[in-house]
Amino acid sequence: MEMAGAAEADTPSQEPVRKGRSNTILLPIVGILLAYLLYRFLRPRLRRLRLDRYVPSGARLPGWLRRRAPSGGAVLPYFAPIADRLGALPYLGPFAERLGVGPQGGYGYGYGHGGGGAQALVKFPGGEALSVAAILEAPGEVVAKSAHSTLYRAAMRSGEAAVLLRFVRPACAVGADEAYAAAGRIGAVSHPNLVPLRAVYVGPRGEKLLVHPFYAAGSLHRFLQEGIAESQRWSIVCNLSLGIARGLDHLHTGLEKPMVHGNLKTSNILLDASNECRISDYGLYLLLNPTAAQEMLEASAAQGYKAPELIKMRDATRESDIYSLGVVLLEMLAQKEHADDGRPNPRDILLPASFKNLVLERKISEAFSSDLARHCRRSGNERNLNAYFELATACCSPSPSLRPNTKHVLKRLEEIAR
Repeated sequence: MEMAGAAEADTPSQEPVRKGRSNTILLPIVGILLAYLLYRFLRPRLRRLRLDRYVPSGARLPGWLRRRAPSGGAVLPYFAPIADRLGALPYLGPFAERLGVGPQGGYGYGYGHGGGGAQALVKFPGGEALSVAAILEAPGEVVAKSAHSTLYRAAMRSGEAAVLLRFVRPACAVGADEAYAAAGRIGAVSHPNLVPLRAVYVGPRGEKLLVHPFYAAGSLHRFLQEGIAESQRWSIVCNLSLGIARGLDHLHTGLEKPMVHGNLKTSNILLDASNECRISDYGLYLLLNPTAAQEMLEASAAQGYKAPELIKMRDATRESDIYSLGVVLLEMLAQKEHADDGRPNPRDILLPASFKNLVLERKISEAFSSDLARHCRRSGNERNLNAYFELATACCSPSPSLRPNTKHVLKRLEEIAR
């Protein structure tokens, strides 16, 4: 035992060897980090110097030392996807300005497009007074989120009206050239029943920011589901239906190059202060890559708005829009019973198949809102209510060729509303 202890005592310890190996690995890493930090510290300061004055004629400075005009690119585009996830995108402006990359330091935002982000804000009619700095400095709040984008309400300063900002995630968006082309088509659309596009920003990292007017009255879906008394009045139903049909007709027939909506549903129809309809999100799928557009279509299918023949969003047609219009019209007639706590009942009838089954079972009275049916009986519009239902179901025909076009729908609605 004593000999074994002596042998162990004579064996050199391995601990110093291990420490030496650790130092051998860590010291180069620390050195590299320090060198990188020094480089990041000196680079912007060296660029501010006019070193080119001290370079012999004919020689050129290395690219990393050349003085460049302020381009932006930096703070908002880099942090926008992260800020979007955190719901903090509208608050980036003040922080960027404090860091010295605000309007004076140069985001690189301009007007028009082209030039690698130096002219990234494109304005359309009604958005002439907008600037990215003003938009980002405005207090904002998240109002809705989807798989492809987030919507913010931004309260502008100086008594200006609030705007709605749509931030399209870079992973879901098409390239800059396609985005500008699609936004140009959308921004050129002008109609009283369509939500206008005021401006679009395309960042160097693929982020897209669309600017629209904000409508405080909310969506048609909310109007119908919250049990608002006006939603049960026949005159209101007819007026809303006519507004939707006029807006869709303008997209299909009123433009030099017809546009398909692609995702028509009650949550994409907004109401102004006078309860006039404004269709939003038309052509939005043109700004999305195929994967994101397909996810949009799948969500539409889950909600019952997708035409049965539509497989890919890029194949959307005027006929598939008419199908979605028919579902919207049926939804306006649907029974909306409320539980005792005032919340919408899950028994709400939304899908055309539900109406079809009720018709086959001779229970058509159960399909209509009881309040709406009662109002129509009192005002002598029961026959018009049935005609409205027949038009809506015709729009939802399984065969695209049997669906009426927007001109026919509009004419028929005007006759029914008399």
